Amino acid sequence: MRFSTIVPVLLSAAGLIGCGGGEPQRKADASAAAVPVRTATASVAEWPDAYEATGTVRARTTTVLSSKVMAYVRQVAVQVGDRVQEGQLLVTLDSQDQDAQVRLAEAGEAEVVSAIPEADNGVAGAKANLDLAQSTFQRMQELASKKSISSHEFDEASAALKSSQAAYEMARAKRAELDSKRAQVQQQIRAAGIMRDYTRISAPFSGIVTAKSAEAGTLAAPGAPLLTVEREGAYRLEASVDESQLPFVKTGQSVDVALDSMDRRSSARVSEIVPAVDAASRAYIVKIDLPDMPNVRSGMFGRAWFPKGIRKVVAIPPAALVERGQLQSVFVMEGGIARSRLVTTGERGPRGVEALSGLNAGEKVVSPPPPGLTDGARVEERQ
Repeated sequence: MRFSTIVPVLLSAAGLIGCGGGEPQRKADASAAAVPVRTATASVAEWPDAYEATGTVRARTTTVLSSKVMAYVRQVAVQVGDRVQEGQLLVTLDSQDQDAQVRLAEAGEAEVVSAIPEADNGVAGAKANLDLAQSTFQRMQELASKKSISSHEFDEASAALKSSQAAYEMARAKRAELDSKRAQVQQQIRAAGIMRDYTRISAPFSGIVTAKSAEAGTLAAPGAPLLTVEREGAYRLEASVDESQLPFVKTGQSVDVALDSMDRRSSARVSEIVPAVDAASRAYIVKIDLPDMPNVRSGMFGRAWFPKGIRKVVAIPPAALVERGQLQSVFVMEGGIARSRLVTTGERGPRGVEALSGLNAGEKVVSPPPPGLTDGARVEERQ
């Protein structure tokens, strides 16, 4: 009985103490000095409206180097990430078969060349016989006109002339045949040399090696990729644009682009709109030529903004925002009291931050909030 009596008494005392302590606190808050603050008005502003598209950075010029002959790889002179110059030797293949073909063709040419002097001598001898036969025939012809020789002797001179002419033509034909054969062999030498050159793969332009598929000792097959080289400094953003937004995209137009790895926007130009639409995403690929920027690489993630016109937004100064982790808030002036209010922001421009929700146009916000300002604090606007 004694214990049940004591408990209500203690609770009543605790309540009186609690009530008595709260009233001085409220009086202290009411008597606290107003914090001087600067304010800004959430105003309606006209901002450019744009459609944001995302995409991937690709090199404008990329080549996959492969072999044109079946041969083993002897040496790969570069690694992924290496910068190469135009004409630099990158891959060397085994060229024993090609070297043998070149030597065989060169031997054939040497054989033809060695036969040329003999053919020239044959032509010269045949020409001499022809000249003699022509002189003899002319004399016989004169004697025959004077009836000084018989018809048989004249016929012999005429036959000798024809035989000499045939021999001379044959000698010239053999000489021409050697020239033709030599030209043919020289073509074989050039062809064999070209095949041998295929065993030395060089960089077609200056750039950077982005992929390597060959090592020394592997068999290189025709058409199989060995190295991938992309031209450095010439990149473009391939953005995926929804088909409903295509009317706002034009070839040659200037757009803003940004790469997530770089904290800045740049101006770029739309160079191509791929006419086919992807059936799965219902989007077009728009290729945007990027300006020359350092440290750009294929595969980077980027964004592009295509202008659509003007839109009205509620904007506040960036200094008015209070950011705590993922939460954003502002202090709104309400009858001399600073009230903390959560807001949702959108784009950030040179003239402020877009307030998507939480604020109405015309409301005053503290900008910037002084350190230690709390919700419900008395504030006084200062200029």
